[in-house]
Amino acid sequence: MPADSSDFSQKLRVRICGLLIEDDAILLANIHSPVTNRLVWIPPGGGLEFGETMEECLKREFLEETHLQIKVGNLIHINELVKLPFHALEWYFEVEKDGGKIGLGYDPELRDDKQLLNDLQWIPISRLSELSFAPQSLLPKLQDWKNRFSYPIFAGYEE
Repeated sequence: MPADSSDFSQKLRVRICGLLIEDDAILLANIHSPVTNRLVWIPPGGGLEFGETMEECLKREFLEETHLQIKVGNLIHINELVKLPFHALEWYFEVEKDGGKIGLGYDPELRDDKQLLNDLQWIPISRLSELSFAPQSLLPKLQDWKNRFSYPIFAGYEE
């Protein structure tokens, strides 16, 4: 049974996420979304803890979810999700591998029967529009990766 929506609802969440891209593919996690109550593909990442820097958070979350150590690069995208009772601010950074071997991890904050992670895969960027991918506001930058810095960092919010 995935996490109960009450684990994430009725509070503002700040999520820090990483974009690991190699050979025109992106590493994505398949999760059971508490927001949509369905499976979606998202970049690895998670909740920022009080007193933790965004870089520390992203390195911790990436290691927990993918077993990879990473170097954190440029901020690429900010997404605001407002779908009451959920409200999240999501920060997306470029990352590169710095060690480890890819493997599906877990979320230590959730009990074993409440885990959200289902799968971890390299997905060709050209296939993202065919999948249930979130956030959709990130898609144009991924599809035009060479020109990602010509897009605004914040593209509005998703409902």
